[in-house]
Amino acid sequence: MILNKILSWNKLSILGISLMLLNNISCIDYEDNVNPNEVTEEMMEVDNLKTGAFFSQMLRRVVIINDGDKLDSDYQIAQNLSHDLYSGYIAATLGSTNHNGQYNFQEQWVNATFDYAYTGIMAPWQSIHKIATEQELPEVDALATIVKVEGMHRIADTFGPIPYVNYGSSSLYDALDLVYNKFFEELDNAIEVLSNYVNGNVDAKLMSDYDCVYGGDVEKWVKFANTLRLRLAIRVSYANPTLAEAQAKKSMENMFGFIESKAERAELSHNSLEYHHPLHEIAYNFNSGDCRPGATIVAYLNGLNDSRISSYFTAADDGEYHGVRIGITTSNMSNYQGNKISNLNINRASTPVVWMTAAESFFLRAEGALRGWDMGGTAKSFYEQGVRMSFEENNAAGVDDYLADHTSTPGAFADNVGSDNYTFSSRVTPAWDDNAGFEAQLERIITQKWIANYPDGPEGWSEYRRTGYPEVIPVVRNSSNGTIDTQLQVRRLPYTRDEKINNASGVASGISALGGQDTGGTKLWWDKKSR
Repeated sequence: MILNKILSWNKLSILGISLMLLNNISCIDYEDNVNPNEVTEEMMEVDNLKTGAFFSQMLRRVVIINDGDKLDSDYQIAQNLSHDLYSGYIAATLGSTNHNGQYNFQEQWVNATFDYAYTGIMAPWQSIHKIATEQELPEVDALATIVKVEGMHRIADTFGPIPYVNYGSSSLYDALDLVYNKFFEELDNAIEVLSNYVNGNVDAKLMSDYDCVYGGDVEKWVKFANTLRLRLAIRVSYANPTLAEAQAKKSMENMFGFIESKAERAELSHNSLEYHHPLHEIAYNFNSGDCRPGATIVAYLNGLNDSRISSYFTAADDGEYHGVRIGITTSNMSNYQGNKISNLNINRASTPVVWMTAAESFFLRAEGALRGWDMGGTAKSFYEQGVRMSFEENNAAGVDDYLADHTSTPGAFADNVGSDNYTFSSRVTPAWDDNAGFEAQLERIITQKWIANYPDGPEGWSEYRRTGYPEVIPVVRNSSNGTIDTQLQVRRLPYTRDEKINNASGVASGISALGGQDTGGTKLWWDKKSR
């Protein structure tokens, strides 16, 4: 069972964590002077287990990076060859005709998506929770819990019911609505604890030697947690609108508010952690390039005359931008790996892994306002702030003209090295339209949030499933044997082979709570919008 696997991992991981500390793999930057307002290393130590090392590990597993333990190939199989493809952001240019991009789910890859989260997030969180409880350090527990929710909501949004609510004492799977209730409960408590901590220790830092996201700045963690709570509230808005509005209100009422600037967005800092973005290695150094820009996002950016396109992608040898559809089959894949197709514009040394953009914070509030919630502004004002922030985050020019553009719409896709093509039915434009109905305005918000969140595949895919926006080009080859509708596209990943073997009763409970077959075509609890 997964519980037994995690308990075994905890026993074996002590040596591994010690080696990580010795080799400076974690986000540690030791200083001679100790801040009197900070939780010290001695306060964090129980039975030679360093809470900071567990925390550092959690930060490096929300999105898998190459740290000597996990590799770029682990990111590839756990996220790139699923979420990144289904979001419309990326296309696989593998020679194989058997992969997730064609809805032919590879058991080893799906195992990785599930297992890495439990061994890299849930297990170290459990250790932190135990130590922090014994040491009476609720603020440390709260910080780790925020990271846990950030990492595990991606897993819940991938599979549906998962072991979560009673993790550590039961290997049964919890219904997704119960998992979300637990997310909200945990965020409510963590935000309260950390808000009180900031009020009582204005200049204090927390876990700064190990925190490669905010450097120990607790106020920024509270802003992130408030914004994360709003993200999850929006996620359940079709399934439980009353719960959604109530949770959004809690974030609105917190004194520290939301992420408001690029400096406050959640990302792995290159200043405190030496790493590279895994997509760089996959696009440039795996074989002849195992991925390229997705046809959907390139067509949208081309059609909308969006200057962010040069921040996201490189031009092909004709000076234009060309993407690739997912699920392509060809006898000569090298055509899609050469200079006739654009590539990802990622700087190996400086492009950060981003958990949450600042722009997303504004788009979340835009949708909340559109739904009639009190967000402190109008849908239009938040929408335009979100677009402006995204242009700022990506060093793109021309935002004023872009926001005034009432005519540009998504461009048609034409395969630059083949004969495939696709014409979008969407007529969405960058400019806000006060006279448009709810759906037209929602499409604008989600489309721009989707563009701003590139290349965060888990969020892009989840929001597409929740809302139907943007219009994502369907897969070329659907190898699901009829279990996935090509037009509705994949809705989830099936449960893993290892869990079916080692935790059959747990998987059975998950399928029962899922309310449908364990296939990629079954909708999740929050996936309620009819279309």
